[in-house]
Amino acid sequence: MSSNVGLSTPRGSGTSGYVQRNLAHLKPRDYGKPYSTDLESLKHRQRQPDKEILEHDRKRDVEVKVFELRDRLEDEGVDEEEIEAQTDALRKKLLKESERGGGPGKKGLKMHQVHELAEAKIKQDDRFRSALGIRKDYVEGGHWKKQEEKLKAAAEKESQANDEEK
Repeated sequence: MSSNVGLSTPRGSGTSGYVQRNLAHLKPRDYGKPYSTDLESLKHRQRQPDKEILEHDRKRDVEVKVFELRDRLEDEGVDEEEIEAQTDALRKKLLKESERGGGPGKKGLKMHQVHELAEAKIKQDDRFRSALGIRKDYVEGGHWKKQEEKLKAAAEKESQANDEEK
């Protein structure tokens, strides 16, 4: 037997003597925690929507409506020039409406519309922030930092006054 592994001889053991490695053995993991302990990473960060995807979806919705009109007009047997004129007019009208912000509300959104949901959530948060009178540059816990700075400044003044008396 090589490398002193297994039986010295398979005679009388009822086995072939072949040695396999233990596939059920779990190696200890020593690479740390699966989550971050950094305080900055634990804070909530609002997901920013991708403007290009939002614009693409708006244009796609417009083209779907234009295609539906075209299909209906072709089924009715309308002349090709008239179809082009009506579809161009509808396309211009819908694009103006979408640029104005006449998109679907939050109620009309599905779970897979991640960017639209993120945009709706940002608008909702802005409305809520303005209703409560919270500034955009507000930092959570900023009051406590200001208070700590005041206490440090007072302690430094006190220590300087004590040093001057000595």
